[in-house]
Amino acid sequence: MLVVVDTSVILAVVLNEPTKTELVRLTAGAELVAPLSLHWEIGNALSAMLKRKRITLSEALQALLEYHKIPIRFLDIPLDDTVRVVEQLQIYAYDAYFIVCARQQSCPLISLDGGLQTAARAAQINLVEVTP
Repeated sequence: MLVVVDTSVILAVVLNEPTKTELVRLTAGAELVAPLSLHWEIGNALSAMLKRKRITLSEALQALLEYHKIPIRFLDIPLDDTVRVVEQLQIYAYDAYFIVCARQQSCPLISLDGGLQTAARAAQINLVEVTP
């Protein structure tokens, strides 16, 4: 089974957040896919945490080591489809990439981001439900 995985899920796993065990359980045996933008979003999120002193450099580097262990197939997402979803749902491209990815692959999306979940439902994308 394919599952589109978003930035919030990857960060929760690599930073050992309380939902990690449930996220790993829900994705066990699945092939994880994501738009290429995930890679840059992870870097951006970790840099923001560093800047705000929420994590140390060693914690950020450890998170990156863990991130690179996760088998994710990265997909190039067409910008024209993304822009259409942006206009239709009035969301940012960063969220639209995940919705287009799920639509393109005909698979569910797993996310901890409430805004992305709402947009995905509006786009009739199935969600993997996460219960903490």
